[in-house]
Amino acid sequence: MISRKTGRRWGFTAPAVAALFLLAGCGSAAEPGTAAQPTSAASSSAAGTSPSAPATPVPTASSPATPVPTASSPATPTAAPSLPPVLPASVPTTLDIPSIGARSELLSLGLRENKSLEVPPGEPGSPASWYNQSPTPGERGPAVMLGHVNATDGGAGVFARLRELKTGDVINVVREDGTTAVFEFQRGEQYMKDEFPTLTVYGNTAGSELRLITCDGYNPDTGEFDDNYVVYATLRT
Repeated sequence: MISRKTGRRWGFTAPAVAALFLLAGCGSAAEPGTAAQPTSAASSSAAGTSPSAPATPVPTASSPATPVPTASSPATPTAAPSLPPVLPASVPTTLDIPSIGARSELLSLGLRENKSLEVPPGEPGSPASWYNQSPTPGERGPAVMLGHVNATDGGAGVFARLRELKTGDVINVVREDGTTAVFEFQRGEQYMKDEFPTLTVYGNTAGSELRLITCDGYNPDTGEFDDNYVVYATLRT
């Protein structure tokens, strides 16, 4: 976003892409926790068996083994979990948030060579942007949009009023195919830039979701924004 003292643009940085998640964000993410390693069968047996414990009996003719399921005794199939319905891919063109009077044509921006996110220009009236390495709004996964909280002249940016959104407020995204993806505001969160929860914001989701990201936490001593504010919204079905 833009420093109020210097007019300097404060951008978004993007960590590397992980195999199972789309990772590109406004700060660093904590390393995912390391899963506990399962105890080996040998060590489990040694810890739980006393020297006097009887050995497990070996199946014999008088103690038959459990039969393997056959055509006459089929195993019960496990039903695949159902996923929320989504829309086909279509590039977004316009963002409209009626409750806060925010409307913007959308730029399509990606990553710079240094892996930081491209951001829209900061002059007055500059539009928001869709991060084009994220899903299109309405597709499965989190579509990501960036916008300034203020402009180079210190005036309001396109995302200046995101904090006024309330649960249930509607966020409309018009798409190239003529359809509108309608999202419902769930919550907003403020994060320190050096503690940005990358997987929470950019990680895969079961349904279609939307993330709106801007700067927050203006520090008058430095003229910088120390935080980011993230809106979480889900596709209405």
